[in-house]
Formats: sequence, structure tokens, C-alpha cells
Amino acid sequence: MSNKVPKFTYIDREKSWLSFNERVLQEAADSTVPLLERLRFIGIFSNNLDEFFRVRYATIRRMTLTGQSNRRLGSGMVVIDLLSDITKRVIELQNESLRILKEVETKLEQEKIFIVDEKQINEEQQAFVKDFFLHVVSPDLVTIILSNLAEFPLLRDTHGYLVVKLSLDKNLVKKHSTGKSKKLLPPIMYAIIEIPNTINRFVELPSKDGEKYIIMLDDIIRFNLESIFNIFDYKAESAHMLKVTRDAELDFDTDLHKSFIEKISSGVKDRRDGSVVRFVYDTEMELDTLRFLLENIEIELNDSIIPGGRYHNRRDYMKFPNLGRHDLAYPALVPLAVPGLSLETSIFQQVQKKDYLVSTPYQSFAYLVRFLREAALDPQVLSIKITLYRLAKNSQIISSLINAVKNGKKVIAQIELQARFDEASNIYYSELMQSEGVKLIFGVKGLKVHSKICVIERLEHKKIKRYGFISTGNFNESTAKVYTDVTLLTANSGILKDVSKVFDFLQVNYRVLKYKHLLVSPHYTRKSFYKLIDREIKNAKEDKQAYIRLKMNSLSDLKLIDKLYAASNAGVKIQLIVRGICSLIPGVKGMSENIEVISIVDRFLEHSRIYIFANEGNPDIYISSADFMTRNLDERVEVTCPIYDQEIRRELIDTFNIGWNGNYKTRMITQDSSNEYRSIEGKEIFHSQKQMYNYYKDKLSNDN
Repeated sequence: MSNKVPKFTYIDREKSWLSFNERVLQEAADSTVPLLERLRFIGIFSNNLDEFFRVRYATIRRMTLTGQSNRRLGSGMVVIDLLSDITKRVIELQNESLRILKEVETKLEQEKIFIVDEKQINEEQQAFVKDFFLHVVSPDLVTIILSNLAEFPLLRDTHGYLVVKLSLDKNLVKKHSTGKSKKLLPPIMYAIIEIPNTINRFVELPSKDGEKYIIMLDDIIRFNLESIFNIFDYKAESAHMLKVTRDAELDFDTDLHKSFIEKISSGVKDRRDGSVVRFVYDTEMELDTLRFLLENIEIELNDSIIPGGRYHNRRDYMKFPNLGRHDLAYPALVPLAVPGLSLETSIFQQVQKKDYLVSTPYQSFAYLVRFLREAALDPQVLSIKITLYRLAKNSQIISSLINAVKNGKKVIAQIELQARFDEASNIYYSELMQSEGVKLIFGVKGLKVHSKICVIERLEHKKIKRYGFISTGNFNESTAKVYTDVTLLTANSGILKDVSKVFDFLQVNYRVLKYKHLLVSPHYTRKSFYKLIDREIKNAKEDKQAYIRLKMNSLSDLKLIDKLYAASNAGVKIQLIVRGICSLIPGVKGMSENIEVISIVDRFLEHSRIYIFANEGNPDIYISSADFMTRNLDERVEVTCPIYDQEIRRELIDTFNIGWNGNYKTRMITQDSSNEYRSIEGKEIFHSQKQMYNYYKDKLSNDN
């Protein structure tokens, strides 16, 4: 507990997010993490930072452009000061990421894996690089001579670019005719090359004596600059990388004659023209080249101009090749079966008898696909209703829904076209489903639909019987391999009647419906959480058992934080597991002394939301799609589901405790955002994610 009085009552959410991304970078720095995974964590760190600038930084920047530079935010920070602090912190983190990358590359060399540049390759490799460039890279290459353009080309924020400085070859100086006049060529000319993102950025070169060699696509282009510019009287003097990040907020077309899909499509296209909010350049770039770029790219003085290394777009490290070195990656984890739930017999018959919980990636996502596959074929199934937010590239979920339509089932899918950066994918799936006869719901004006629900109606004994599932995560078989989520499979008539009401609201959303079991945003979730916290406060004051245990992705809603502060002051013991943003300051005497917060960043992305309230020893336990963020409570359609099955209740308490007891990969959240690891002095290492897998493995063994 800290006796130090904090300057502000809350941690600014943007600063807290950067602190989370620092935890990701800590994984890249961790020598106990396999080398190839450390590279991938660098990629995740970079990808996260790109999205941060495209969305969060861009939103704050917009305030400065509308005369709100001196506005004080809810956290207490002034807008212009926050932008300055963010830029300074990002530069620090970027420098640290470069240091870590160099360290990892040195370690790889000890494993006989070498990442080489264009000046380090031997004759055989040079021949390979020339051939690879000619047949693979060159056909995809976009090269623009900047000196010949009246307007500077648009640079896209998902791409990396090489800026090439060309100097007049003095041995080939000559005059060129342009009409009747003659004009001397300028001594310096600039060109820009777009690095293709259709080609893997890491190219394996011919090996030698058991040594593996990797060259970046950037350096293959650098090696072949003479080939690219051989039609000019110029020689390439230098080639340095740059990238820009653009404001990715969607501004919607107000044309009433356009469909929602058309408006989203238009917004996604317009995103490419968004204002530049970050400019990252190679610090080795010549000053005149840098000056030329800054003069020609529209960059505001208060935007982030970030010095970087030779290579940008380090998110590509997420796809660094294995090179057959499985010993340098995480060992394969085989998803386990759910005890008592078979994939070889009817899911309906099994779920009819009892509820089941599927915990991915520890257990197999195949149960959800099998559930829908069976529903698609079962003659007694009449309809399927499902919400879709983020989908896999080749989605088995979509395939199952289309299969159901072909078998005469009524299928209604609510697909969220505004799922950030998945808009284009969801538009594609929308058009595919529509063409196959799936009825689509495009949500509620002003609200994203973030709930993860499905209800299936089946005719049994001339009556409608409902089955379904409710999840904390997306119905996405790809992310299910790396995101920790829980999904309830149930035939509980009360819960599923409420789920059906959610779909009624999505279709006729001017009616506010009432629910007996579910907590549904935007109408009821906030008030329901207030009541649950107030009950714990009341019980604590009456010396009854009172505690709150919450696991979530982010905690930033200031009103809910104030409620938790009030609970702490009343004596309620509060344990929080928060992976990402945490604006709450724990452990401050007189404010939050009864609150502890930890964050787990490890091999799997902690994504499940589990909420436990003591209720005098008979705890209320919920799983949810909603974090404690204002957008989840007030601006989205979210579903929080109570857990009634005693076995599943015990399981969720157990798994929360496993996470809470972790002392490896577990950081303490404090007011100084130092990301210190939880102390393990005098204690055995307790690796929560490994223990979680062992927990489910033991349950399966005991069941057998």
C-alpha cells in the first residue's frame, strides 16, 4: 500500500495503454521466452503501437485541431500535455524495442541464424537475390519519381516505403531535349519505392554449413537499386525507410440513398486519406532528404515525428519464419477435450442434460463448430440466430451458417460492420451470406454490437426448445488458438429466452426490453454493476462476507472506478486481473487501500471477462463480452451472463484463483506504472497459464 498521494485520481487511459504495450515489450526482452517468440512479441508491440496511433492518438490529436488543446480530460491531464507525454514515451519504447531486437539477433547468431543485409551476402546469395528480385519482387514493385510530380503521392499507413536519393552520375552528364528547349537535369532527384506487402518480408537465403540466412525484402530492393534506376542518368546514393500512420477513425457518408454496407465501404476507403498522425524515419537519413519529406508530406507541428532504425513496420516480425527450429518456439499445445462432452455424439442431447463450459485455447474450439454443424443438418432445427464481430479468414462458422440455409433453416446473423480494422472482411462475409440466403442484421444506429451470443430453436414434442452459447470472445477459430476465452453451452430456457430478446431488440430497436437473467448494454449493465457493488458495500459495513473479484481486458470507466474506490473505503476486498488499460490507481491509503491489481501478459492473450461478487458466501458469477469501459457499458450491445451450474461456478472460481496466484509473467499495477513483476522471493514459481492447462488436463484425467 502506498502512502503517497497521487497527483490525479486516475491513470490516464492512453498512458495506461502505453504501459500495457510496455508489458508486451517485456516479453520480447525476457530471456526465458523462446527466441523466435521474442521476435514475434516485437511484432505484436509494433502492431499495437500502430493501432494506438491510428485510433487513440488520432482522437486526442483531433481535439487540438478543434481548439481544445487546453481542455482537461477526465483523468486530469491537459490535452496538449498528454500529446507531448505520449510522444516522449513512444520514443523511449521505440529505442528500447531496437535494443531488444539487436539482442535477439545476436542470440539468433549463436543459434546459427543470421539476419543479413545487402552488403553481407556472398556470391551465391547475391545471385539468388538478383533472381528473386527479377522474378518475384520486381513485378509487384511500385516506384515513383517524386521530382516529376506536381503533387506528392499519398502514402498509406499499412505500408513501408524506401525513399531513394538519386544523384546525377557525373560520368553520364548530358542535356536532354524537351521540345525545342534544352534543360539541364537537377543534381539531386528523389524517388519512393513501396515495399510490397504481398510478399513475405523475410526471405530465406541459400544456407551454408548448417547456417541459416535471412534477408529482409527491404534489403533485396536496396541490392537491386541499380537495376531499378538504370534507365536514368542517376545513381542511387542512399535508400532509407519511412512510414506514416494515419487517423483511422471512420467518418460516415450521410447520403440517405446509400446502404449501410456502402457507407462503411466508403468510410474504409476514405481512411486511406486520413490525416498523418505519426511520421517514423530512419535516423541515418540525410538531413536534406528528411527536410524534403517533411516539406512535402502534410504534417502538423504537434504531430509525432519519431526517429527510428533502419527497418520500420516491425509488426511483420509476427510472421518471422520458423526455419524448422521448433526448439526456438513455444512447444505445441494440443487443445484438450471438455470432460463429459463428446464430439462424436449429439451436442444437443448432451447440452440438454447439463451446461458445459469451453475454455479456449486450453480446450478445443471445435465444440462450437460442431454445435453449428449439427444444427445445420438436424431436421428438427428450425432457426439459428448469431452475432458476429471478428471472423477467421476462412471461417468455419460462416460455412456452417450457409450450410444451414441450404438445409432449409432460417438463419439470422447480426454482423458488426464497424469492427475496427475488420470492416472489409466483414463486408465480404456480409455479401457472401446475403447471396446464400442468410438474413442479416446490421445492428443499431449509434451502437456497436459486441455481444457474443447464439440461440438455436429446435422442434421437440411439438414445442420449441432453445439451445445456444454465450461467450466472452469472438466466434473465430483462428484467434481461439491464442486468446483465452470461455463459452457457455446451455439449454437453460430462462437464459436463452433473454438471448432471443436481444435479437428482438436488434431487429426492432426502438423497444427497450426487460431481461430476467442477462445484463444487457446499453440499458442495464451499468446499473446492474452498480447494484452488485453497492450490495458488497452494504455487506461489508454489516461485517458480512464481502469481496469483488474481476477479470477483464480494460478498466477505464471513471464512474465505475469511483464505485470501486467507495467499496474499498467500505472495507470490501477487491482483486482485479486487468490485461490492458487500467485507469484505477490501487493501494492508496484512504482511496483504494483494499484494491490490488495484477496484469498477466504471456504466451496467450488474456481475453476472458469473469466477474465474481461474494454475496455473503453464495457468489454471483458472470461471464461477459463487456469490459469496464464506457463504450462497453453505454455505447455497445453487450451481454453479461450469470452462471448457475454449480460445477461451472466452481471452475470459474478455480481459474480466477489460478490467475490471481500467478507469480510468473504477472505484473503489479501501481500508480507509477512501473510494471514490476510480482515478487516470487521465497515462493515456488507459479506460471498461471501453464497451471491453467494442467488444471484442465487434470479435470479430464479425473473424468476418465
